[in-house]
Amino acid sequence: MFYGWAVVAAVFTLLFVGFGATYTFPAFFEPLQLEFAATRGTISLVFGFAGFLYFILGILSGPLADHYGPRRVIGFGVLCMALGLAVAGMADSLIVVLLAYGLGVGVGMGFIYVPAIGTVQRWFVARRGQASGYAVMGIGLGTMAMPPLAAWVIDGLGWRQSYLLLSVGFLLLAGAATLVMRASPQAMGLAPDGAVARPAAAGASAPLPGFTLAQALRHPVFWWLYLASALCCIGTFVPFVHLAAYAQDQGLTRGQGVWLVGLIGVGSTLGRFVLGGLADRIGRSRSFALVILGAGVMLGYWLLASSFLALALFAIGFGIVYGGFVALAPAYMVDLFGARAASAVIGALYTSVAFGTLVGPTLAGMAFDHWGSYAVPILACAISCLIGAGIAALLPARLAIPEEQAR
Repeated sequence: MFYGWAVVAAVFTLLFVGFGATYTFPAFFEPLQLEFAATRGTISLVFGFAGFLYFILGILSGPLADHYGPRRVIGFGVLCMALGLAVAGMADSLIVVLLAYGLGVGVGMGFIYVPAIGTVQRWFVARRGQASGYAVMGIGLGTMAMPPLAAWVIDGLGWRQSYLLLSVGFLLLAGAATLVMRASPQAMGLAPDGAVARPAAAGASAPLPGFTLAQALRHPVFWWLYLASALCCIGTFVPFVHLAAYAQDQGLTRGQGVWLVGLIGVGSTLGRFVLGGLADRIGRSRSFALVILGAGVMLGYWLLASSFLALALFAIGFGIVYGGFVALAPAYMVDLFGARAASAVIGALYTSVAFGTLVGPTLAGMAFDHWGSYAVPILACAISCLIGAGIAALLPARLAIPEEQAR
């Protein structure tokens, strides 16, 4: 078996337990709000702070993984996240939850996500979209399975013991997956996609083709892509934080609301599985613009949904386009800028996601506290995605390799 698929399986596991644990937050939303008598805007800030950190830190963890290899960097992230979840379970104030969850999950996932997904890109070329889609299916399945499971455990053990149990389970599974990671096929004397490596390529130390981080940051296409991603992600993470609370406002139970977040995971898994491979055939640049457009359309539909069935259809549809975005963003980035500094360039792009993650859910919570309704923030998020899709549609499919490498 081509070892690249073992790397995909390891990344799948890391993202399943990592993002699965992260997206249990809606199950903890109401218990935390009741425990500390906090507003929705304040509770939303806990998730927003963590999300901001784990995406912004990609600009640091990406270059570190390119230089030192993914196992050391990811291993550090696993330890940070396990510790943060455990301390959050012992918190005696909301500020301790904010710091423990925010710093633990934020720094932990910041040192896991970009190095892990950047590593997958190096192992594949022709099947890069498919491999990336399989790897990030872990996010979708984790989102589908773990929020309802967390809600069930919270009902039985309470939110504090649930965080402690989550910490131990995460450490065991993520730690095992980290040991499987390898930096690139060239480091093992292999070639991408399972092809036979040429003798000169085995153990080669020459850099892979593509842009350095500095070259990518000087290219205008990077910044247009950055803007499109930021506009999309302002709305992308609002349902993860507020859909369960929105459902309760419509008369549904907390359990039904948490299941709706799980259904985002169902759709997300479908999106990563189907859209990653489809994009390899119809073009990843075109597909990237279409999934952002789809996110805007689905957020617009959310405004009209109030019953459990209507919200379930929203959750699955939104999950599909969200899953497509997560699968395609790193693959499209490597199409444009090459594999030479894949983790570093992807990390730089994901700082745009960081700002969207902090701004979107936090402002949506504050807007609800002010108006008693989510209508205004949902509409604003939909419009933001539509503008991002228009920008993405104008971007090229590929860029020329810098001249000094072409020579």
